[in-house]
Amino acid sequence: MADKAFERMTIAAAPAACFAVATDFERYPEWAADVKEAAVGERDEQGRATQVTYRVAAMGRSARYTLRYDYSGAPRELSWVLEQGDIMRKLDGHYLFAPEGDDTDVTYELDVELIVPIPGFVKRRAEGKIIGTALRELKKRVESG
Repeated sequence: MADKAFERMTIAAAPAACFAVATDFERYPEWAADVKEAAVGERDEQGRATQVTYRVAAMGRSARYTLRYDYSGAPRELSWVLEQGDIMRKLDGHYLFAPEGDDTDVTYELDVELIVPIPGFVKRRAEGKIIGTALRELKKRVESG
């Protein structure tokens, strides 16, 4: 069974700046601690990455997965679905970028289903860490310019 988790954070930058960092997938290894590799497999007619394969540190091991990105809500929303993963059946989610004065209210929602079942409290803790870390690292990257 999949579980959804979400978190919000305010970033001191315009939504466009947040969206630009969030969609610069090839640079994720520079600032997203758990991302070891990010390779763009496909791009749309505007040059935006639509398929990205990641290698990440996950639960004490290395994991690989490929996400398919959807820009239909851009630049307010960036959403994705899992195409392939070695430890998960589902890893679907989205960022929402809402202007809040000169800042941006960023919501990150993630829907996860692992191949191997783990206790609910362990899974919730891992989801919270993934989302919280992702938002803090995004905030740091965007605000550092």
